[in-house]
Amino acid sequence: MVQIYGTLGPACSDTETLSALFDSGMTGIRLNLSHVGLSGAAEQIERLHAAARRRGVSPQLLIDMQGPELRVGALPASLELRDGDLLRLGADIPLPPAVLPHLLPGQEVLLDDGKLLLRVTEVLPQGALARVERGGVLRSRKSAALPGVDIRLPAMTDSDLENLRLAKSFGVTGVMQPFVRGREDLEAVREALDRFGGQGIRLFAKIENREGVEKLPELLPAADEIVIARGDLGNAGPLWKLPALQKRISAACREAGRPFMVVTQMLASMEQSPVPTRAEVSDIFNAVLDGAASVMVTGETAVGKYPAEAMRYLSRTVREAEAYLQGL
Repeated sequence: MVQIYGTLGPACSDTETLSALFDSGMTGIRLNLSHVGLSGAAEQIERLHAAARRRGVSPQLLIDMQGPELRVGALPASLELRDGDLLRLGADIPLPPAVLPHLLPGQEVLLDDGKLLLRVTEVLPQGALARVERGGVLRSRKSAALPGVDIRLPAMTDSDLENLRLAKSFGVTGVMQPFVRGREDLEAVREALDRFGGQGIRLFAKIENREGVEKLPELLPAADEIVIARGDLGNAGPLWKLPALQKRISAACREAGRPFMVVTQMLASMEQSPVPTRAEVSDIFNAVLDGAASVMVTGETAVGKYPAEAMRYLSRTVREAEAYLQGL
């Protein structure tokens, strides 16, 4: 049976909404640790377990680590980026220090899974000036990417290690390692989990860049499940190449007998709409036909207006696809 995950966030942090998500078919939930640590999310996690007990289920709890992912720093408030605006990267938009030397004229900067696009126009003493080419609203801790630039960061942050230490006590069942670059990243996480008594916790390898795709053969035996994370993976090249990339990763996982998950924008329109698009429903259906062991929504349940409805469409489409496969 395909596992069905939501993402924990402000829109579904109360017990009633979490209960409704379980009623709608959710089997597990993801907690994004780029925004909060396990200790800081203790009350949310307790409400999750309370809702699960109420519904008589044992949920999967996945923690999505910070890892080597580049992110915008803390902003005092949401920042509206208008086309043509000039902003200071490193000041108006805080970025990790490792990024700043790579902000050269002409360099593209993608923010929030590529929704926002800026282009560097001038190097400054502590950053760069960049023009907004595709605007929108930017919030704290959203992803950042510099296409064509390889920035090496440690596989785990200090806060990642602290969260791994606490994982077992919070009932975590799986750890999602972002931007996996090779087997050594997964081995480092597994070693830390074992050291902290988390031997039974599953390890999910998120494929989010070209290096992860190229190293997939060595990742398959080291991960319990592969995650086709289409947000940042879609920034690694022209977007129209993403579907074929997803198909190739799916095929490699099937051939190796390794479970895989498909995630990102599966029901993105439902952050604002009570019904999905036909294309979104077809996307979910085809992911199951390709052999996905699990699917996940993110902002749809974390911050969307209709978390329970999104989960209902996700679950029912998955079960319909399973029924179709059984009838073949």
